[in-house]
Amino acid sequence: MHDPLTAGRRLATRTVVWQATATALLALAFLAKGGSHALAALLGGGAMAAGGALAARLLFRGGAGSAGMVLGRWFAGLALKWLVVFVVLWLGVVVWRLPALPLLLGIVAALVALALAATRR
Repeated sequence: MHDPLTAGRRLATRTVVWQATATALLALAFLAKGGSHALAALLGGGAMAAGGALAARLLFRGGAGSAGMVLGRWFAGLALKWLVVFVVLWLGVVVWRLPALPLLLGIVAALVALALAATRR
């Protein structure tokens, strides 16, 4: 029997692992440029991975429910994810004065990893 909740949880876990791996590889590449560049890449990709993990936790927290309830949890999780990403982006650039390009590339790398994880078995 196919359990969509279990499959969704597995996909969410796989996605976070892929995002963390892509982020770590990008940070290693930016280490040649300097520690602040590597940290910025880690922060950007880490924000996407953490936001995605929080969104998945919120989505799957209540188990199966009505379509309206599941859709509401999905939208709330999506909003939470992007709130985390934008707060970390703001903190990284404005407060901690990290280089913006590696920070943005960390986010992009995590987004690409999300797409790849979703299309692989």
